[in-house]
Amino acid sequence: MPRIKNNNSIDSGEAVGIVAAQSLGEPGTQMTMRTFHYAGVAEQVPLGLPRLIELVDARREPSKTLTDIYLENDMEKNYKAVEELAKALEYISIEDVCSIVENFSKKELRITVDSEFAQANGITIRDIAKKIRQSMGNAGKVKYKSNHIMVRIDTAYQKLRRLSMKIKAIPLKGIRGLSKATVINDERNGIYFIRCGGSNINEIKKIEGVDYSRIYTNNVREIEKHFGIEAARNALLKEIRQVMDLQGLPVDARHIMLIADAMCMRGAIEPVGRHGLSGRKSSVLARAAFEETVKHLVNASIKGEEDPLSGVTENIIIGQTIKLGTGKVRLVMKEME
Repeated sequence: MPRIKNNNSIDSGEAVGIVAAQSLGEPGTQMTMRTFHYAGVAEQVPLGLPRLIELVDARREPSKTLTDIYLENDMEKNYKAVEELAKALEYISIEDVCSIVENFSKKELRITVDSEFAQANGITIRDIAKKIRQSMGNAGKVKYKSNHIMVRIDTAYQKLRRLSMKIKAIPLKGIRGLSKATVINDERNGIYFIRCGGSNINEIKKIEGVDYSRIYTNNVREIEKHFGIEAARNALLKEIRQVMDLQGLPVDARHIMLIADAMCMRGAIEPVGRHGLSGRKSSVLARAAFEETVKHLVNASIKGEEDPLSGVTENIIIGQTIKLGTGKVRLVMKEME
């Protein structure tokens, strides 16, 4: 007799949402609040519960963003070429290289350059003075000697502080938003790639030699913006699995996939909380049971909303059998004549 293949992954009426929520929620109570230090990157990246909350809340910006930049085939095996590109990527402003002292009585700024740091990053005092002149235009005079730059202006005192803040923000090199770019040796694939703090995919993709298709950041929102909702869904899956695995809490990937699918099903990432999935349920009672009870009930009353009572929460509230599992089956008995 031929063996019958069972193609059903789950039974009809199975409460997959509840099972998925419990499968992540229960291990979540055992998570630590520790951080993780990525090799070569001076960033303490939150893991465990804080990172899981960031992901399910779909935060615009993670507390610590990382970006992995892969290069084209002819470059990714050349360590020196990768190292040069890493140095060029790291964003450096005047504030990173210089200290600025404001002298209000003389209406001048005294800028002291950290010579060692500037030299290590290929920046000269002449470059810095040139950038300041370009930024100021005809608003003042700029002179430099040794490792000091003097900026004098003939204007009101309050403008000196504004000028100081403006000069601090002047970019000297690199891509805005990227910090501490480090070359990582991927021994398994025999290549080198760059890992840096922060993200700015829009500018990274313009750099010659960068493989745009393999750029990855732990900022799921930015992945959605540049690569689309399917890529964002896969990134959510990867990030949540990584959080669970690093905590030693194995969770079946299908539970995580269900959560990622639910967050992305409307074509844009939505948080799980009241501003997303839970706040947009069709049931008035289900929305009210989660958070902001009075607000949901009052709004529903004003609009004259009806509750179809098709979900789990609302049927439990009114003491009715939920339409899942055995509650999904209805038996009809024909009365004997």
